[in-house]
Amino acid sequence: MIGGILLLILLFAATIPMLQMMKHRLPWFQVGMMKNLYWFHTLFTIIYYIFQMFSRSDSQDYYLRPQQNYADWFSAYATGTPFIDFVGYPFINYLGFTFEMMFVLFSFMGYWGFVFFYVYFKENLRYKHKFLGIDLVALLIFLPNMHFWTVSLGKGSIIFWGLGMVMYGLSQLKTRKIHLLLGLLIIYHVRPHVFLFMAVGIVVGLFTGRQKVPLYQKLLVFGASVGAMVLLYDKIMAFAKIDGDNVMQSFNQFSAVRAYELSKAGSGIDISNYPLPLKLFTFWFRPLFVDAPGAMGLVVSVENMMYLALAAKLFQKGFIKFIRKGSALLKTSAVTFIATSFALSNTMSNMGIIIRQKSMIMYFLFFVILMFLDYKKHQQVMKRQRARQAREEEAPPVIETKLAIASRTLT
Repeated sequence: MIGGILLLILLFAATIPMLQMMKHRLPWFQVGMMKNLYWFHTLFTIIYYIFQMFSRSDSQDYYLRPQQNYADWFSAYATGTPFIDFVGYPFINYLGFTFEMMFVLFSFMGYWGFVFFYVYFKENLRYKHKFLGIDLVALLIFLPNMHFWTVSLGKGSIIFWGLGMVMYGLSQLKTRKIHLLLGLLIIYHVRPHVFLFMAVGIVVGLFTGRQKVPLYQKLLVFGASVGAMVLLYDKIMAFAKIDGDNVMQSFNQFSAVRAYELSKAGSGIDISNYPLPLKLFTFWFRPLFVDAPGAMGLVVSVENMMYLALAAKLFQKGFIKFIRKGSALLKTSAVTFIATSFALSNTMSNMGIIIRQKSMIMYFLFFVILMFLDYKKHQQVMKRQRARQAREEEAPPVIETKLAIASRTLT
C-alpha cells in the first residue's frame, strides 16, 4: 500500500513538468485543469481498487500470471491478454512492484489517454461549447464512467492511452509521428481487431477528408496502414476467431455464439435477435434506468442520458453535408466509431461488458459531435458577419457639415 501511495506522488511530480512542456507548445493548454484531472482520475483508481477487493477482477490475474506462468519476460509476448502480462512482467519480477503499484502505473497510462484526447478536442475546435452551462470539453474529460474503466491493471487503461496517443498524433501529423506509431502498436497488441478498424479509419480519413495533408505524409501513412493490414490480417482474424476466407459467415457464427454466452451472465441481456439499429442503440446508450444493473448502472444511466442528448444534436439540418465535406480527423473518428460499434454490438450481450467496452470508443463520437457543433456555430457567426456587412454597405452616405467642408477647403 505504501509503495502505491509513493508511486502515485512520484508520478504526479513527474507529470507537472510534462504538462508545463505542453503548455509551452500549446498556449491554451490548462495545466491547472490537468492537475485536477490527475487527482480526479486517482479518486476512481481508489474506488476501483476497493471494488476489486470485494469482487474479484481481472486485475488480480494480471498481477499473478507474470509471477507464475512464464519462464522469462519474452515468453509472455503475444497479443491480447498475454500482452498485459508482458508489460507487467519487468515491473513485477525485476523491479518488485506490488499490486497497488501496478494499479497506479496502469492508471497513469489511462490518465494520459485523457490528456491526449483533451488536446485532440481543443486544438481542432474554433469555439467554446457548453452543455447545461458547463464547458463541454471539460465535462467530457471528467465523465465518471470513462475514468472508472481506465484506471485498473488491465486492457482498458492501456488501450485508452494508445487510442488517445493515435488521435493526438494524427492531429499534428508533421510533428507527432512517433505518437501515432506508438499508439497504433499499443492498440494492435492489446486488441488487434480495434487496430484494424483504426487503420481503416485513418486511410479513409486521409484520402477523403478536406484537411490539407502533404501528399508524402498521406502516402507514408497509407503505405504503413495498408502494409500492416496485409501483414497482420491473418493474425487479426485468428485472434478474433474468424475465418479469413469466409469473413461474414464466420463473423455471424462467432457473434451468435459470443452473444449467447454473454447473455447467460448475471447482467446478461439477449440481444442476438435484435435488429442492427437496436443493437447499436443498446451498445451506445443502455442502460437507461429501467434496465440498470445495480447502483453503478444507475450512475451510468445518467451519463447515457447525456450521450443521448448530445447525439440528438447530430439530427440537425446540415449533418450529412458536414460529414461529406469533413476533415480527415473527423472521418477517421467517424469510421473508427461506426466500424468498432458494429463489431462489438454484434458480439456483446452482457450489460457490464457493454458498459466497459464502449468506454474506449465513445470519445470518437464526442469528437464528431463537437466538430458538428463547431460547424453550426461557425455558420451562425459567418451569417451574422454577412448581415452586418450588408447593413454597412446599404447605409446612406454621411452628409458633410459646413464646418467639415470649411476645414477641408482651408487645408
